[in-house]
Amino acid sequence: MKRVFLQFLVVIMFFAGLLTSKAQVRTQDSRVVTTALPFLRIAGDPRSAGMGDMGVATSPDAWSQQWNPAKYSFMTREQAVGVAYTPYLGQLVNDIGIGQLAYANRINEQSAFAASLRYFGLGTIFITEDGETGFEENPNEFILDGSYSLKLSDQFSMAVTGRFLRSDLRFQATDQDASAASSFSVGISGYYQSEEVAIGDMYGRYRGGFNISNIGPKISYDVGGREDFLPTNLGLGGGVDFYLNDGFSKIGITAEFNKLLVPTPPIREDGDENDNGVPNEIIEGQEDDVSFFSGIFQSFGDAPGGFSEELKEVTWALGAEYTYDDSFSLRTGYFNEADEKGGRKFLSLGAGFKFSEINVDLSYLFSTSRVRSPLEGTLRFGLTFNFGDEYLEY
Repeated sequence: MKRVFLQFLVVIMFFAGLLTSKAQVRTQDSRVVTTALPFLRIAGDPRSAGMGDMGVATSPDAWSQQWNPAKYSFMTREQAVGVAYTPYLGQLVNDIGIGQLAYANRINEQSAFAASLRYFGLGTIFITEDGETGFEENPNEFILDGSYSLKLSDQFSMAVTGRFLRSDLRFQATDQDASAASSFSVGISGYYQSEEVAIGDMYGRYRGGFNISNIGPKISYDVGGREDFLPTNLGLGGGVDFYLNDGFSKIGITAEFNKLLVPTPPIREDGDENDNGVPNEIIEGQEDDVSFFSGIFQSFGDAPGGFSEELKEVTWALGAEYTYDDSFSLRTGYFNEADEKGGRKFLSLGAGFKFSEINVDLSYLFSTSRVRSPLEGTLRFGLTFNFGDEYLEY
């Protein structure tokens, strides 16, 4: 049974990459859904990154704040602190990256709270005007959030999240009126984890989750100027953990689907805008200059290409994790996005090691698309410190 299962897993991962590795050249029909602060959709921790940028339905860890805070109610340790860093465009520069700090505390058997800080530094930029003394700018974006999760039953929990977002990308050296843009958002999530059940000649546990994140007002860098949507997102996932008969090994398989709850850009006559910056007449689709709340509901049926295009706006990922004696892990995953919606396709590998109360995690990404990923060839790493009482989940 174990051998057949492992062979099946290898075949699935191979063909998932093979069938979608040839990205098509983008055409005029491409309508990529764009938002402000897109770094919020990048995996900030190496464990999730090693499984194809997923975390809605994976087992709980210190990094659940980004993916599904409801998982914190199922943590096996009382407290956890995580520190991670993700280089960005690492093969070109060395001062752009995403740093993340997370803290989680399981208050009791039923509830937990958590907080995290994620910072995206875009490096140092030097600006000169007419040969005069240069100016130094350090554009950046960051979020600060907190969550509270509560078990509604022995197998199911829900969580609410509040988040402050700030984006400082304007250069005061060239625009004295430049200022940082900020907004706030909320989120709601749920997580299901079954008891151990018999699966063939092994035992296993089913997992499932959802997360609706970044629900909040649009963000603007200019008073009365254009407003951009936050990356409001719906994530759905499910998986299963297989406990092998050796008593030490566990294999987890997870699938995840994500869709931005943001309006699809319509098709306009002769491009998006005329020479005066006024939007041209819509030929197909719906007006996308709507409130964030209306945009959430509109996003399910406004694609000019109909239902087939709506499906292309759903990204999917398949990931696997092998763990031995809770001290060593190997991970792999595949992420896919339709060519017309961005064309991100990549295979990821990862590993984790446990030394006493410290977990060390690493991951690496291989792009399988003609559109090269900014994370290609970069090594992500993170540390997790676990302490406090242990919780046993049935």
